[in-house]
Amino acid sequence: MTPGARIEAVIELLAGVWSAATPPDRLVDAYFRKRRYAGSSDRRAISERLYNVIRRRARLDWWLARTGTELEANARTRMIADLALSDKASPTQISEMFSGTRHCPATLSDAEMAVADALYGRPLSHAEMPRSAAFEYPEWMDASLNALWGNQLEAEIAALNRPAAVDLRVNTLKAMREQAETALAEAFVETQPTPLSPLGLRLTGHPRLGGVEALKKGLVEIQDEGSQLIALLVGAAPGMTVVDFCAGAGGKTLAMAATMGIDGQLIGSLTACDISGNRMERMLPRLRRAGAHRVTRQVVAAADDPWVAQNTGRADRVLADVPCTGTGTWRRNPEAKWRFTPTDLDDLRSKQQRIFNTAASLVKPGGRLIYATCSLLQEENEQQLAWFLEQQRGRFAPLAIEAVWAETIGGPAPGNGPSIRFSPASTGTDGFFCCVLECQE
Repeated sequence: MTPGARIEAVIELLAGVWSAATPPDRLVDAYFRKRRYAGSSDRRAISERLYNVIRRRARLDWWLARTGTELEANARTRMIADLALSDKASPTQISEMFSGTRHCPATLSDAEMAVADALYGRPLSHAEMPRSAAFEYPEWMDASLNALWGNQLEAEIAALNRPAAVDLRVNTLKAMREQAETALAEAFVETQPTPLSPLGLRLTGHPRLGGVEALKKGLVEIQDEGSQLIALLVGAAPGMTVVDFCAGAGGKTLAMAATMGIDGQLIGSLTACDISGNRMERMLPRLRRAGAHRVTRQVVAAADDPWVAQNTGRADRVLADVPCTGTGTWRRNPEAKWRFTPTDLDDLRSKQQRIFNTAASLVKPGGRLIYATCSLLQEENEQQLAWFLEQQRGRFAPLAIEAVWAETIGGPAPGNGPSIRFSPASTGTDGFFCCVLECQE
């Protein structure tokens, strides 16, 4: 593909990112399935450019607002701005890529040429930028993030803005970590053990995993180390009755199935719940590949679903990994930071509270409720925990996370108290929050 054709591909993909709630990697996969002529170098260059423009959106928009034109910030104008600011491309060079010829972007309008001219030679970052623009996060989150991190905010956000490594979880229903590591090495996939999860392997390069036998046969699953740790903190063990109440795609369900296994068989009862029947269906091939044949899938549409009443007070462990803003996943999903508004956060908090209470009803005396998010905001984490404990009036008590860690994972925990927070800067993982509560009656 020519440089202009690559730029046109990025513009098309950017437009899709902003108009559809679809992760960029899925859009890229779909784009190249229809364009088999594109080589691996094209895919790599286009993907890298796409993610970089997404990660630089706030700074690009800040500059676009200062060009003196009436053009809105969209996929095309952001691409022009990125070429000028990040690549230091001249207006002439940009115009040559926007040639209007086959597979290339349409020629620049007079206003677009004015943008290219106004931004040429400018630095991507500028001292006059507000902190939210300079560090690429929504301005409305500034107070929340500052309350959370204070003088560590810039270091934490900088880590969230960097690309994430790819982590794998070893499926102990089929292999131990050393066996999986060997199998991957034989396929020229180099890994190293993750520092915190005893089941994790981190890729040291950027190999394509699609055809790797260890993945196809279920020896490993792609799962961030932080997500692995949340599943381990549940403490799901053979013989228990366990519920993954917001199972989604099933990553933590699969992880818990492995910890409940003996000799390659899941022992006990493990139910994956979700409001989406489609997600439950899509989980099935993953369960089969992992050898987790005894997992029950259950659609639970609301708190008054009959299944909830039938299973009240029966579970040893209930994981409520609730829907959230996903601020902890910005390394992998940088576009997600721009999808939410303060109103969305209020709606999510209400939903989280309903799920928190409903999940609690499933826990038996002496059992545990694990509340987790992939958010870093206190509004979705510590504040929700405080609300829940007040609502429950002594029915649940938080356990010291360092004691739970020692029991379920082993070794010293990277934190202490009634909850734990992971982040790219502090633990090298995606951002997660977790608290473990024990039912007192």
